[in-house]
Amino acid sequence: MIRKTKIIATIGPATSSKEMLRKIILRGVNVCRLNFSHLEHDAAKEIISNIKEINQELHMHTAILADLQGPKIRVGIFEKPIKLIKGEEVIFSTKRKKNTIHISYINFAKDVSVKDKVLLDDGKIVLEATSTNKKDTVVLKVIFGGLLHSRKGVNLPNTKISLPCLTKKDKKDLTFVLSEKIEWIGLSFVRSANDVRVLKRIINKQKLNHKIIAKIEKPEAIKDIDSIIDAADAIMVARGDLGVEVPPHKVPVYQKMIVEKCITQAKPVIIATQMLESMTENPSATRAEVNDVANSVIDGADAVMLSGETSVGSYPLNVVDTMRKIIRDVERSDHNISKNRINKAVINNERFLTNSICSNACDIAKSTEAKAIITVTYSGFNTIKMSSYRPSAFIYAFTNNHTILNTLSLVWGVRGFYYDRGTTTDQTIKETKEILRDGSFLKKGDLVVNLASMPAHEKGMTNMMKLSKVK
Repeated sequence: MIRKTKIIATIGPATSSKEMLRKIILRGVNVCRLNFSHLEHDAAKEIISNIKEINQELHMHTAILADLQGPKIRVGIFEKPIKLIKGEEVIFSTKRKKNTIHISYINFAKDVSVKDKVLLDDGKIVLEATSTNKKDTVVLKVIFGGLLHSRKGVNLPNTKISLPCLTKKDKKDLTFVLSEKIEWIGLSFVRSANDVRVLKRIINKQKLNHKIIAKIEKPEAIKDIDSIIDAADAIMVARGDLGVEVPPHKVPVYQKMIVEKCITQAKPVIIATQMLESMTENPSATRAEVNDVANSVIDGADAVMLSGETSVGSYPLNVVDTMRKIIRDVERSDHNISKNRINKAVINNERFLTNSICSNACDIAKSTEAKAIITVTYSGFNTIKMSSYRPSAFIYAFTNNHTILNTLSLVWGVRGFYYDRGTTTDQTIKETKEILRDGSFLKKGDLVVNLASMPAHEKGMTNMMKLSKVK
């Protein structure tokens, strides 16, 4: 195990074959993202099956992230691109009319007000509403023009949209996703913590354990960020739409703020979009992109994500190699986050014992230069909590739950192992060290911090910590 920050790769035509999936996983991909904005269920099912087969063949625990499209607004389909010229007026309609641009958002005319900005194609084209009939038609003036292609996205930064967080398409995709053993679900365009709770209720009603990643890409989400982090299982800073919905110069500060809050609350956090964008078409990254990835690692993000670079890019293997090398070099430097102890107040609540032990385990591992912190987990809680302290030692998690093993593949500094033999705490401590020694993760004489619950058969909260040497 040579790095702690995880890599997420979006799977598409460039990487969907079993051969390519195997190659990118072997090169360092920890989580495969399925983007349901562009993926049919039959294709998704085949990809999921291939990932699971590869995990079994390689004895790995690659996680799967099913990313729901959410209330993404798009223009319709045109015979040829439409040239929008600065100063001219264009008409948008929810009905397919001659000499108008069709838009998918049925309440567009009702929700948009005069002087509201309408951004097209990731903000490349800017329009301003001049009139609306509040039924189906809006007249807009072109502020910054360009060539508009079919199905391009529409952003409404000044408009409070009335679309639900889960659209009809999302609900169909969700039914499919919940029928599959997928660890993570991405919820797009989250506006409030209630959006997360709605999805969580659907999952809980079916007595399932899929974890929710709330994607932060709306200004409303920034305002409610503390509640959203509390409600979600993980957070994604989705900088593509966020950088269109809010002024782009605000995104770096928002990114750092969200990462800090997530680490404090022990919630995994992902940095996504345009990380190595130029490598979609080029074999090497720009200096600015390399610095962007490096700074995300320095800030302590759990994972960095590739989008078009691996889904449709010409150099998917190069881009995974590049990201892995950036992570490795930053983590080997004096700028890695483990150099600075994550000081967090331990609140006296139902998890007080576990939190206290994890906090002290991090201090002990640092002061003794222990090579590993070993957790035995049944829910993943103590491992994720341990990770949130960003310890200097690697975290090795042992569990008899394959779903938890895959889930932890998203979490910073964690490597999972299947283990179901230990009947006593002493036996578990002895055998987990032997497994790591025999697998060359540790060597004789290395110091190790073990976390466990006593008595072992009760599978309770973490209440025990032991420092020992590998024999």
